[in-house]
Amino acid sequence: MTATIIQLLLLVATFALVFYFLSNRRKARARAGVKLGFVLFVILAVWAVLRPNDLTVVANWVGVDRGTDLLLYFLVIAFFFTTMSTWFRFRELEVRYSRLARAVALQNAVKPERDDADTASGTDSDSAGSTGSTQL
Repeated sequence: MTATIIQLLLLVATFALVFYFLSNRRKARARAGVKLGFVLFVILAVWAVLRPNDLTVVANWVGVDRGTDLLLYFLVIAFFFTTMSTWFRFRELEVRYSRLARAVALQNAVKPERDDADTASGTDSDSAGSTGSTQL
C-alpha cells in the first residue's frame, strides 16, 4: 500500500512538531515561531473561507478528494500543536510553582523553641536565660 502525499505531509508535520517542542521550547526564537505560525494559520483560514474551490484544488493536488477533508487534517495538526503547547506550558508552571513553594518554605522557616538538648536535661529555653528574679 503506497502512502499518499497528504499522509507523508501529516506524518512529517507531526514529527516536526514533536521535535520542535522537545528541542526549542524555552528559546525566545521558538516563541516567535509559534506566533508566526499562528499568523500563517489565520491567513490560510481566511483564504480557505474566501476561496473554498482553491482549497479543493490543493487537496486534489496532494491526494485528498475534498478541500474540507484537507482542512480537517490541518485542524487535527493544529489541535495537536495546541495540546502539546498547553501541556508543556503547564508542566513548566508546575516546576516553577514547586520551586517557589520550596523557596518560600525555606525563607519562612521557624527555628523550634526547644532544642533536643534542652528537653533532655529538663530545662526549657525561657528559664535557662533568666537570673532567677521574678518579673512583674
